[in-house]
Amino acid sequence: MDIFIGLVRNILEEGFIFGIMAMGVFITYSVLDFPDLSVDGTFPLGACTTAALISIGVNPYLSCLMAFIAGSAAGMVTGFLHVKLKITNLFSGILTMTAMWSVNLFITKGSSILAYYNKPTIFTSGLAAIFPRDIYVYRIAVAGLIAVVVSKIVLDLYLKTKSGLLLRSAGDNQQFVISISRDPGKMKMVGLAIGNGFTALSGSIYSQQYESADINSGTGMVVMALASVIIGKSVFGKIRIMKPTTMAVVGAILYRACLVAALQVGLNPDYLKLLMAVLFTLALVSTNFFSKRRNKPYVNTPEL
Repeated sequence: MDIFIGLVRNILEEGFIFGIMAMGVFITYSVLDFPDLSVDGTFPLGACTTAALISIGVNPYLSCLMAFIAGSAAGMVTGFLHVKLKITNLFSGILTMTAMWSVNLFITKGSSILAYYNKPTIFTSGLAAIFPRDIYVYRIAVAGLIAVVVSKIVLDLYLKTKSGLLLRSAGDNQQFVISISRDPGKMKMVGLAIGNGFTALSGSIYSQQYESADINSGTGMVVMALASVIIGKSVFGKIRIMKPTTMAVVGAILYRACLVAALQVGLNPDYLKLLMAVLFTLALVSTNFFSKRRNKPYVNTPEL
């Protein structure tokens, strides 16, 4: 029983953290229809920014905010390349992702791993410090839950504002945005900034969980985030009371549960990235299959 509880705790801990990233990718992929590959670079950007700041004594909560700002700046770069320089969305993300490798190395002063053990983090300071000893092991899951709920509420409230509605229109109906004298290109840049900001925030919290930052930690994150969004939409898409941001978070938890289950049945960790690719493929195939089923016209066969 203790082993099962430990597995569930692990799934929720990282599921909540990656759920924040999934909400960011929901903005770029689902709202803007923008396949943003820079996620693999902005996730470790948030981790490296946090590690560098906490190492010099900056408050961990302020470090999270600075990581969000750094990620937003990276998203603006991707948007500038696409909107202003007319580079395709795919190449814009690749260029930013490539540049982030050098930026992250600069932040960590040339080290691929920057550790800050025994420094205050959001899991050891503030409210986490007053957790009763008997439930102290659940502090990461609780802190992750609080972080993802706050992030979801903020994002949902923003999408209801005038700017949020324009952002959604920029992805669905650019002509409408133009008709009201707004620039859809600027709204795309705003959306990319928000999406990458949440991705970097996820990287910041992930870094504080392990008290270190690895510039290679972003490898495969775009696949994980996209799969989370697609799984959430495929499984819960017909539940109208569930918001898309909630679907993305739950999708991240389900995705993490699949990985943990595979490791428990004996999968070699070296094949974990392959499993991630397989799960993403299955999510895409299932989405296309059910989409065709829903759109298939009904043919009334006459009785003989």
